[in-house]
Amino acid sequence: MGDWSSFGKTLVSVGIFLVVLGLVIWSLGKFFGIGRLPGDIYYSKGNFTIYFPIVTSIIISIIITVILNIFFRR
Repeated sequence: MGDWSSFGKTLVSVGIFLVVLGLVIWSLGKFFGIGRLPGDIYYSKGNFTIYFPIVTSIIISIIITVILNIFFRR
């Protein structure tokens, strides 16, 4: 059996990071309109709605990649 306390701390750290990241993305959507960019797919007919934020996902991916490259460049 390994040391489970370090694994538990890692899971808690990742969970806190995901909560903070979710709050940041949520606030960006509220204040800057992220999530309603041109190119995002939105289809609604009757009581059926599908929304796929493809352009928003690409932009967030580029921003996260740039940030991670700045901090973890070797």
